[in-house]
Amino acid sequence: MVDTQHPLTLLLNSSVGDRDLCKIQYHFGEFGNYSLVVKTINTSNQTVSCDLIINEGPINSYLPILFAFLVYVGILALLIAGRLLMKIDPVRNWVYKKLNPRATDRMINSELGSPNTTDSINCDPAPQSWSSGSRQRLRSLDTFRGLSLVIMVFVNYGGGKYWFFKHESWNGLTVADLVFPWFVFIMGTSIALALGSVLRWGSSKWKVLRKIIWRSFVLILLGIIVVNPNYCLGPLSWDNLRIPGVLQRLGFTYLVVAALELLFTRADSGTWEGRFPALQDILPYWPQWIFILVLETIWLCLTFLLPVPDCPRGYLGPGGIGDFGKYPNCTGGAAGYIDRLLLGEKHMYQHPSSGAGKITLFYKDQPKQIMSRFIIWGIVMGVISAILTKCSKEEGFIPINKNLWSISYVTTMSCFAFILLLLIYYLVDVKKWWSGAPFLYPGMNSILVYIGHQVFANYFPFKWKMQDSQSHAEHLTQNLTATTLWVIISYILYRKRIFWKI
Repeated sequence: MVDTQHPLTLLLNSSVGDRDLCKIQYHFGEFGNYSLVVKTINTSNQTVSCDLIINEGPINSYLPILFAFLVYVGILALLIAGRLLMKIDPVRNWVYKKLNPRATDRMINSELGSPNTTDSINCDPAPQSWSSGSRQRLRSLDTFRGLSLVIMVFVNYGGGKYWFFKHESWNGLTVADLVFPWFVFIMGTSIALALGSVLRWGSSKWKVLRKIIWRSFVLILLGIIVVNPNYCLGPLSWDNLRIPGVLQRLGFTYLVVAALELLFTRADSGTWEGRFPALQDILPYWPQWIFILVLETIWLCLTFLLPVPDCPRGYLGPGGIGDFGKYPNCTGGAAGYIDRLLLGEKHMYQHPSSGAGKITLFYKDQPKQIMSRFIIWGIVMGVISAILTKCSKEEGFIPINKNLWSISYVTTMSCFAFILLLLIYYLVDVKKWWSGAPFLYPGMNSILVYIGHQVFANYFPFKWKMQDSQSHAEHLTQNLTATTLWVIISYILYRKRIFWKI
């Protein structure tokens, strides 16, 4: 069995003289059967010929993705056709007679209800609009959050067993590496918007801080006790308890960002009367920028200056058998060393693999300004990433690496997030060409969907025994079915106005 993700080089060496006899580079296909035929041409000088023969042709493993895409496009077309039919008076009147008029009217209009978030700050806080007569949510934020969550659920369920839906083993990016940083990005965006609203409602900073601490504690506790992958190692105990999980990181990040934001947020945030109005989303928060720059400086110093036993200084490689096994006990360099020192090997994952809110706040009711700032910040983050990585996977100063959450990884994800949020904001909140469905619904119940998909991952109908465990088609069908079910569940909860907040 060989890897089919990348082209491989087959090298045949002589047992005498240690010289290369033949070399073949080939990109093998999935489920293909191949033979390497080696023939001796001249025995005196050990000249040989190497031919690769295809005994059985590989399959096109991407056909299931095309079929699934066509199915979802068909469903979307039917839904659009249904909406258009509902605009015809006879059809609409007939539906009114068959269904409850009020429920049907809500279904047709799809008015986005605002859950009761009064005096509430949570891990996915929802900003309110700034007009005095309306409390309509920004659909784009919920849609962005929901899109990230849906991809995350699909990836966690297996992603059809495609390599690009799995986390990159070390340096580089796949689709799976995008979603968690995007979720963190939109969480920070929502925090910046929600805190100012809560303070304007009259809550004291001490009261809000207590809620921030409580919600961070609950998130971390849920991550440690409920959503812990080390359950697969047997009954959970302190010996194998995974500490740095997804919810744990979200909880700690939320605590730091929300507390930092609360410290410098005023009830009248959103107005800036100082000089340089073009920098009004930056200058009022200069202490936060200094704090973040100090953290990044500490990270750089620890990464490139901290002496690590049996490791070259500044090492960012995978260790183990990577780099031809030269540094077997040096996985992650200084970052891995600190993690092992503080947490211990058994408390880590055993298979390693916000400015947008301030922009929206300061440029409220100015969509062109908001979009231009999103573009500017996306370009700035992209340029920083290009410099740090030298636009390469392995040769940059600081390669993109999710395991280490390198600076280049953070800036690259920020660049993508700004551009994606720009597109969604334009389509959903500015032009109103798209309601945000279906991603809107899981985005409004993100914690419930995330915890639920983890807890019920091995239960029917989210998982069942497959006839062929090597089939992309079966895995893709199962994973898409499970993900779609969670979207449907979140839609039902949305219709019943049930929103789980921490």
